[in-house]
Amino acid sequence: MQLQQAEAAFRTSKSDLKLRPIFHHKTERVEAHILVCFLALAMWRTLEMWMKGKGLGTCARQLVGEIATIKSMDVVLPVRSGQQQAELRLRVVSKPDRMVAELLQRLDLHLPTRSKLIENVVQKIKV
Repeated sequence: MQLQQAEAAFRTSKSDLKLRPIFHHKTERVEAHILVCFLALAMWRTLEMWMKGKGLGTCARQLVGEIATIKSMDVVLPVRSGQQQAELRLRVVSKPDRMVAELLQRLDLHLPTRSKLIENVVQKIKV
């Protein structure tokens, strides 16, 4: 039974979590990679148990797929104050469709209803 669970965990880390083998040459990096993989798996199992407790089954893959339809984006508005040019950055979250909204309600999760001002954003380097 434990071997079957271990194999299932590796399949989950490869498919659902998109964790692939990475070849490290330093012990610290190998240990860090194992830790990240273990934490991801622990969070995945916690999500499955949380879903089970809320009566939503244990298919975390399906839940993640449904919730992935919710999009978040930053709206960047140019602002000028006298001679200074600046940007106002607001984060907005899309309104989920009815089925996803019901899932969020059953999980007692709430999406933000207002835009959020985002400050101290590091600009991407254009290559």
